[in-house]
Amino acid sequence: MLRFAFRSTIIHWRGPAPFFYAPVPEAETAGIRAAAKRVSYGWGVIPVEATIGGVTFTTSLFPKDGIYLLPLKAAVRTKLAVTVGDTVDVAMTLGPAR
Repeated sequence: MLRFAFRSTIIHWRGPAPFFYAPVPEAETAGIRAAAKRVSYGWGVIPVEATIGGVTFTTSLFPKDGIYLLPLKAAVRTKLAVTVGDTVDVAMTLGPAR
């Protein structure tokens, strides 16, 4: 399993439904890309367990424009009281869901 720690500023992407993400810094992209084939379950989606501010959750990274985006579900954002423009510290482990 690969572990990463990084700081990110929350962004908002307006698609068919609004989505909130913590972009993974470019510096982490090579390591994630190298592990993707071992842990991905298709379409380049990579399962992760992430912890922000003591809140641990599972989700999947999405590739976008050469980097990866960590989705932040409404329940997670509510617990953390964070929104667009807030900076968060993320600890993340890549790997299949347990």
